[in-house]
Amino acid sequence: MGVAIRRAGEDDREAVTRLLDEAFQNDPVSSWIFPDAEHRRRTHPLLMGAFVDGVLAEGYVDVTEDGSACALWLPMPAEPAEEDDEDGPAQLREDVDPENERVELIGRLTAGIHPEGKAHEYLWMIAVVPGRQGEGLGSALVQHVLDRCDGEGVATYLEASSARSRGLYERLGFEFTGSALELPGGPPMWPMWREPLREPLRGEAGS
Repeated sequence: MGVAIRRAGEDDREAVTRLLDEAFQNDPVSSWIFPDAEHRRRTHPLLMGAFVDGVLAEGYVDVTEDGSACALWLPMPAEPAEEDDEDGPAQLREDVDPENERVELIGRLTAGIHPEGKAHEYLWMIAVVPGRQGEGLGSALVQHVLDRCDGEGVATYLEASSARSRGLYERLGFEFTGSALELPGGPPMWPMWREPLREPLRGEAGS
């Protein structure tokens, strides 16, 4: 698509955090986690920063060269580490917004529906600066990883947070798993799975 993409590093942390904050301030799930708009403006950046820190430590962040879009990915083993499942959401709440149980709840709910038994790449979040949405940047970022996963025979997974994003992912080959996550008193999220292409790309057998 002609979109230049690079791997982000620690020096990109603040820029990626700002991008996520701007893109998700009015997202249905972010609005559910932080119902009060003023509190969301103050605290949402802390949550996004915590996400970036976690993904930079355990996964990777792809960004467009101009900094207008980013995608956060986590490689997931077939069986998750039990201690991470128990401690992560509670620690996130403590670090970000101790009085807000929804910060912890969203982590526990998404962990509870996360597929197990097969290693895969998990698209944690993807963001495009509001003024550049609709230009294909998000699709290019996702396809960049899907091409590699197809070549390596690796599946991919995500949770769509809106009907619009669900449609985008369906066009990229993701399929709804058939059971939506209904946040208590909030919006639905759609778990989506994508099997890799059956054949390695361009005949690169054994790569």
